[in-house]
Parts: sequence; C-alpha cells; structure tokens
Amino acid sequence: EIQRGIMLHRHIDTFTDAHPTVRQSTKRLHKNYSHYSGVIVDILYDHFLAKNWKDYSDIPLETYVDNFYNLLEDNYEMLPPNVKRLLPHMIQDNWLLSYASIEGITKVLEGMNRRTQNRSQMNLAVNELQEFYNEFEDEFTCFFDELINFSSQKLKEIEKR
Repeated sequence: EIQRGIMLHRHIDTFTDAHPTVRQSTKRLHKNYSHYSGVIVDILYDHFLAKNWKDYSDIPLETYVDNFYNLLEDNYEMLPPNVKRLLPHMIQDNWLLSYASIEGITKVLEGMNRRTQNRSQMNLAVNELQEFYNEFEDEFTCFFDELINFSSQKLKEIEKR
C-alpha cells in the first residue's frame, strides 16, 4: 500500500510539473523568484486546497488534519529523521490547518525563505498572492479538477499491477 502511494505520488508530481495551468501560475512568479517559483506555486495551491477543502471532501479539514497527525504519531518509528524533528512543531503550530489563511501561508513562505538563508525572498510572494489572488485561485481550481481525474485513473492502473 505504501509502495502504491509512492508510485501515485510520483505520477502526480510529473503530471503537476508538466501541466500548462501550473506553468502559467509559475510564469507569473518567475521574474521575481526564478527557480523557486515552482515551490511557491505548490504552497499557494496548498492554500487554495485548504481554503476550499469542503469542495473536495466530506470530512472537515480539522478532522482530516487531526487524523493525519495521529497517523504520523502512530507510525513515528517509520518516519525519516527530518520528519521526526519537525513533527512536534508541525502539530503544535498546526501547519496543515494554517494553510487555509493568508497569515498561515505568510508564515510558511517566511520559513521557506529562512531555509534558503533569505536568498529566495519567497516571503515576498504573499504580495503576488494578494495581487493575483483570483487568477491563482482560478488556475488552482482548473488544475485540481484535472488532477483529481488523473489521480483516480492512475490509481486504478497502479492497482491492476
């Protein structure tokens, strides 16, 4: 089951990286953030997923996130060392739930910027998020609908193997 999940995740990454709508979002940021623009778009799309979670799941986001944190804690010994180190902070600050707000995304971008020793200036991307909010959200929605269909089809293929 874990292997199938990893395989699906790899297919999702490939699909996402090549998707014209994602590239359109990335292009909007490329001038200011160069090769970091893809990472930024991932974070912005995470924001729109969390913000619009009720459109994609019958399980409330708070419940889903709590269950996910519990799953990580229950399988702590299997986690890579860097995840073990981050897990208490992730849970305490409720990172996943915080993605639903611009304030939460601001903190995420600030943290990512610190990881690049402030070279990426990713923290400033919240300005583009606010300026082009509707465009990014429309692009996310278009992309995510296609991603759901792609993932469903790809999972069926993987399960046949």
